[in-house]
Amino acid sequence: MTASTDTRIELIEFTTGGDANARPVASIVVLHGLGADGSDFVPVAQAMDLSAVGPVRFVFPSAPVRPVTLNAGYEMRAWYDIEPPAPDGTRREDRPGLRQSQALVQQLIDREVQRGVAAERVVLMGFSQGCAMTLLAGVRAPQRLAGLVALSGYLPLADATAVERSPANRDTPVFMAHGDQDDVVVPARGEAARDTLTALGQPVDWRTYPMGHEVCMDEVLDLNTWLVQRLAG
Repeated sequence: MTASTDTRIELIEFTTGGDANARPVASIVVLHGLGADGSDFVPVAQAMDLSAVGPVRFVFPSAPVRPVTLNAGYEMRAWYDIEPPAPDGTRREDRPGLRQSQALVQQLIDREVQRGVAAERVVLMGFSQGCAMTLLAGVRAPQRLAGLVALSGYLPLADATAVERSPANRDTPVFMAHGDQDDVVVPARGEAARDTLTALGQPVDWRTYPMGHEVCMDEVLDLNTWLVQRLAG
């Protein structure tokens, strides 16, 4: 496992199979949630068996440190700012922050292509805020991707999705999972994301699990199966 800094993004990465010199046949870029860092999902990746695929490079970037309004301006790793809802209940979105991180995520995809992994062998995956960035950047990526994994999150800038979706990824499969007891990102927000994407013709594999804002082993096993289906052969 290695750590590095690349174009303002701190990275942790490893390649499955135990051979550090093996050439990866696919890459999975994993985006963490608010306040976490790139190390957060390393144990989840290590729990999966992708031997049927071959060597797979996991890339775990850490979001920039920024003040988060919802947390009284406390600085933490965040892909974008989160503001409290407006007085009328409307959710306010940090469009500049979202766009900035969209560009960073695209840089990560481009980096894998530059290192020899075809874009259609790259999976973009994220949890919570990282899920939001996966859906935002993934459906807009100009290159066809292997798939999107959206865990316990929602669809940001939903009103712009139909217009901004890339033709290359209009039928890219999406694995979406949510805890039915999630009180951080309530299930209705995940369901709304699912419904918006499905209405646009995006193929979505929707799963729910008896859990809160977290990841469970049944979910990891289902995701493992889905990744093998997408990347093997």
